[in-house]
Amino acid sequence: MDILSDPAVIWFLIGLGLLLLELVLPGLVILFFGAGAWVTALVCAITDINLNWQIFIFLVASMLGLVLLRKYLKKRFFSRRDEEIQDQLEEFIGRKAIAVEEFKDGAGKVEFKGTRWSARCDDPVSKGQSVTIQSKDSLTLNVKPK
Repeated sequence: MDILSDPAVIWFLIGLGLLLLELVLPGLVILFFGAGAWVTALVCAITDINLNWQIFIFLVASMLGLVLLRKYLKKRFFSRRDEEIQDQLEEFIGRKAIAVEEFKDGAGKVEFKGTRWSARCDDPVSKGQSVTIQSKDSLTLNVKPK
């Protein structure tokens, strides 16, 4: 028998493809379908079952993994990122910065902790004026004059 016509090998390759796809499209969902395909490959390697049962095993294993493990794994591996982002925001908000140029059309540059940042402000800000950081939007600080 040709190895690529063996259902266990086909399910294994499908699972491998899905796991690799999880690396490209993160979200911790496709991972469980890859694992379900591998469970199906294991069952196919042990017994000879028809395609309907293979699809049923694939769907049940994938859904069980998704429902039972996704929340735990997401919390385990990704919750620290949210805490780090919050800590980084706390490092900026409410702190003092100095305008290094006059703001034109509500935009300018400020210096904070020895680094120049793009900044926005609705009020006029002159060079050398002290400002307070209100929020951070990517690499732009939203400031307010003191």
